[in-house]
Amino acid sequence: MASVLTVSEVNQYVKLLIEHDDLLADVMVKGEISNYKRHSSGHLYFTMKDEGGALLCVMFRGEASKLKFAPGDGMKVIAAGRLSVFVRDGRYQLYITDLQPDGVGALYAAFEQLKEKLYKEGLFDQSRKKPIPPMPMKIALVTSPTGAAVRDMIRVLGKRFPMAKLLVCPVRVQGEGAAEEIAKALKLLSDKRTVDLIILGRGGGSIEDLWPFNEEVVARAIAACNTPIISAVGHEPDVTISDFVADLRAATPSNGAALAVPDKNELYITLRNFDIRLVRAMDDRLKKQRLRLKELAGRKSLSGPTYRINEQRLLLDYLEKSLASSVEKRLADKRHRYTALKSTVEAISPLAVLGRGYSIASVDGKAIRSAREVIPGDHIRIRLLEGHLVCLVEETKE
Repeated sequence: MASVLTVSEVNQYVKLLIEHDDLLADVMVKGEISNYKRHSSGHLYFTMKDEGGALLCVMFRGEASKLKFAPGDGMKVIAAGRLSVFVRDGRYQLYITDLQPDGVGALYAAFEQLKEKLYKEGLFDQSRKKPIPPMPMKIALVTSPTGAAVRDMIRVLGKRFPMAKLLVCPVRVQGEGAAEEIAKALKLLSDKRTVDLIILGRGGGSIEDLWPFNEEVVARAIAACNTPIISAVGHEPDVTISDFVADLRAATPSNGAALAVPDKNELYITLRNFDIRLVRAMDDRLKKQRLRLKELAGRKSLSGPTYRINEQRLLLDYLEKSLASSVEKRLADKRHRYTALKSTVEAISPLAVLGRGYSIASVDGKAIRSAREVIPGDHIRIRLLEGHLVCLVEETKE
C-alpha cells in the first residue's frame, strides 16, 4: 500500500531529488528575460524563456550586486546556477549565481529599432507636444473596460475632480489586434473632437503584454491625434513607445489620472486664498480712501464755497493790477520810442531844410541835382517851406 504524504513532504522529496542531481546542481541556461523585477531587498526575480518554455529565476542580492550590466525585459542572457524547489509554493526555480548577456531579445530589438526610426522622424520632439489643459471637463479613457487600471483611473479622477465627465472607450490592451483597436479609438476621438483630454492606459505586465503600446500603428495614431494624450501604461519602470510619442508620460494609470486634473481640495484652498487676499486688498483700499477723504474734508477750500471764491477774487485783483502796471509800462516805452523816432525824422526831414530858407527844384516830379538836367525853355517846380513856384528856365550855367 502506498504511503500517504503531506504536500510539504512531497515538495521536500522532489527538492532532494533535484538537488542530488549533478546536472541540475550546476547548470547553465540560455534564454530571454521576461517579467523582470528588482525587489526592495535587492534580490532579482524574473522568468527566462524561449520558444518552448519558461523557467522561474531568482538572483540574490549578493550575486546581483556584482553584475556589471542592468538586466531587463527582452534581454537574452546565459545564467549559471542550480535548480531547486521552493517548498512552500511547490515550484522549482533556477537560483542564479552568475548572469551574462547573450545578445538582445527579438522584441527588445524591435523596440529599439522602432524607437530609433520614430526619433529620427521627430515624433518625440518636445516642440510638437500639445499642452495638457489645466482643467479638462471631458476626459476619454482608452483602456480595457474590465481591468484594474480603468477602476483606478475612475477612482482617482472622481476623487480629485468630480466635475469632469468621463468617457470610457473600451479596447483590448494586449494580444493580437489590440494595437489596431487602440489606434482606431484614438482616431475616432481625434475626429470627433468631443473631449478635452485622452488617457491611454493599462496596468503592468511583461514586455509581451505591453507590446501593443510599442506598435508603430499606435505611435502614429498618438502623433496624429488632435487631442492631448497622457500615456499611462504599465508600472513605473515600464517604458513603451507610446510614452515617448504622447504629450505627457505617467508612471502608472493612477498617476496619469492624477496628472490629468487638478485636486478639488487644492482648488478650494487656492480660491479661498484669493478670496482672503481680495478682501484684504479691498479693506486696504477703503482705509486709504477714508484717510484721503478725511484729509480733503479738513481743507478750507472744501469747507465752504466762499473761501474758494474769495481766493479767486484776490487772485483776480492781483492779476488786474499786474496787467495795468504791465500795460502802463509798455505804453511808456512806446511813447519814449515814438519821441526818439520823431526827433530823428524831424532832423532828417526835407521840410526842416526848407525851413532854413532852402528850396527844392524839380521837373516832372524828379529833383534836379545838376544844371545839365534841364535846358532853357523848361518849366521847373520850386518847392518852398510854404507853397511852390513854377518857373521858366532862361539860361543854364555849369
